[in-house]
Amino acid sequence: MIKVTFPDGNVREYPIGTTGMQIAESISSRLAQEVLSVSVNNEVWDLNRSINENCEIRLHKWDDAEGKHAFWHTSAHLLAEALQELYPKIQFGIGPAIENGFYYDVDPAEATIKESDLATIENKMMELVAKKENLVRQEISKNDALKMFSERGETYKCELISELEDGTITTYTQGNFTDLCKGPHLPSTAPIKAIKLTAVAGAYWRGDEKRKMLTRIYGISFPKKKMLDEYLALMEEAKKRDHRKIGRELELFAFSESVGKGLPLWLPKGTALRLRLEDFLKRIQKKFGYQQVMTPHIGQKELWVTSGHYAKYGQDSFQPIHTPEEGEEYLLKPMNCPHHCEIYKLTPHSYKDLPLRYAEFGTVYRYEQSGELHGLTRVRSFTQDDAHIFCRPDQLKEEFMKVMDIIFIIFKALNFENFEAQISLRDPNNKEKYIGSDDVWEKAETAIVEACKYKGLNAKVELGEAAFYGPKLDFMVKDAIGRRWQLGTIQVDYNLPERFQLEYTGEDNKKHRPVMIHRAPFGSMERFVAVLIEHTAGKFPLWLTPDQVVVLPISEKFNDYANQVAETLNAQDIRTIVDDRNEKIGRKIRDNELKRIPYMLIVGEKEAENNQVSIRKQGEGDMGVLSVQDFATKVKEEVEAMMTVC
Repeated sequence: MIKVTFPDGNVREYPIGTTGMQIAESISSRLAQEVLSVSVNNEVWDLNRSINENCEIRLHKWDDAEGKHAFWHTSAHLLAEALQELYPKIQFGIGPAIENGFYYDVDPAEATIKESDLATIENKMMELVAKKENLVRQEISKNDALKMFSERGETYKCELISELEDGTITTYTQGNFTDLCKGPHLPSTAPIKAIKLTAVAGAYWRGDEKRKMLTRIYGISFPKKKMLDEYLALMEEAKKRDHRKIGRELELFAFSESVGKGLPLWLPKGTALRLRLEDFLKRIQKKFGYQQVMTPHIGQKELWVTSGHYAKYGQDSFQPIHTPEEGEEYLLKPMNCPHHCEIYKLTPHSYKDLPLRYAEFGTVYRYEQSGELHGLTRVRSFTQDDAHIFCRPDQLKEEFMKVMDIIFIIFKALNFENFEAQISLRDPNNKEKYIGSDDVWEKAETAIVEACKYKGLNAKVELGEAAFYGPKLDFMVKDAIGRRWQLGTIQVDYNLPERFQLEYTGEDNKKHRPVMIHRAPFGSMERFVAVLIEHTAGKFPLWLTPDQVVVLPISEKFNDYANQVAETLNAQDIRTIVDDRNEKIGRKIRDNELKRIPYMLIVGEKEAENNQVSIRKQGEGDMGVLSVQDFATKVKEEVEAMMTVC
């Protein structure tokens, strides 16, 4: 018998070899129908895999990320099975589950798979689903795996197998399809009730631009057709909120092929919005004792060799800049932290000086493959709302919690109050990915966990997701239509102070190492603005929007009065424009609704005579008539109420 411990601490005994599905059946038949995967000692397994030792388990249903992962992973294999039947000469790359659905990278040989082919592939997948095929896991030797896949001409799979250790290789088979895979999967394809293949794209094999371009097919699946219908409706809403579309409509930002891919150009209205966000955070930071600094866009290569970033990311960065001086190399800075370490080193510090908080809206440059670029969310040049706090170890937890407070203020001000937090720790079984000793990692991880507990923040713990130099706390925001975005981050770092030999003189008159906190509440200005656009559908908070008011004269006769109104409001810092086009008032209203300007003031003969304005509010319609000054007071009070959070 083995002892199985459940999440609530309850312990039950089962025969050796019991499966996750059998455990679910022992609890209730309803649970057995809904369960999709099982975690055994924090490792997600198939439900049909035998459990042979005492363990802790968690059973995962659709509402759990682990359950969705198994569901979508199996759907990826189902896609591959359908493709194998439709394209007999096809070769397969990788087919993982992703955050929303799955994809498979394939080499269709002489065939071409287009968007118009997706419906046929979907139909074949549903035809296979009807067979309710079981997924069978098999452990296989490296030699047998190489023989199996080489006989099938699967060169991509053979390349993957050649890099695996013997004794760690498994395959999964359903029907006539067998794939190299470590799982986990559903017991069978039966739970899959609705499928939608969403896109066809190109993807270099293993993300290497020097390798062959494969065909990537994206899809999503659900246990109920109603869920698919709801998802497709959500996707239609997402298209309307696409920040690239709204950004063009509102003239916020643009891209130019002449400037280069992934290098955004901020237009006047977008720049004004972004600067208001920066000013907002600067006011908060001032209250929390931050000092603003500015650093160059480049630095000597040795700077990032010292920090360890070059060894980790040098091959994926922009190539070094060579100067006329022999042997002199510079890099476009991929991050700001080494520059801030150098600022700290310029002056001797006492324990009484700490903490020191350096903040910078620093533009950094990271090479992203062209196929990965996406509007403002994935770019090659972006500005981080970066700051680095240098503190004593005894100050670490308090400083960490103060950063959490800043993030909470920002989320509240911008109506991002639906968020999740994730504590990203080191992978204890793969420590070579990280720099630093076990002792400093344990201290850093403990500080984050304790800070979250003190703040009452229910943060999910993820092993293996830490930065290479330290653990971190990430914030995932849910937008207005329920999508998750990773925004703010706080990272604890004992390693860079060691690498840069940072010191302070302690109360004992000896030299000590400070602890470093990296933090970026917005994450990056580009990504944050993109998320904000999609969250609000371009209807920004009144204090933030580029144009707060537009004055609409009903005819040219009232243009002078309209400009007078605008002048009065602008003089009181209410951002106002005039639409004096020779168009009917109905057309002006419709056009300015599309521009998402919060207030429209309609002026004609009556308004001009009485120094008044007729007010329309975005999305709410007519709001009555006020004097110009009363309207100005109303707007200022509304903005002031919004800004009280900071």
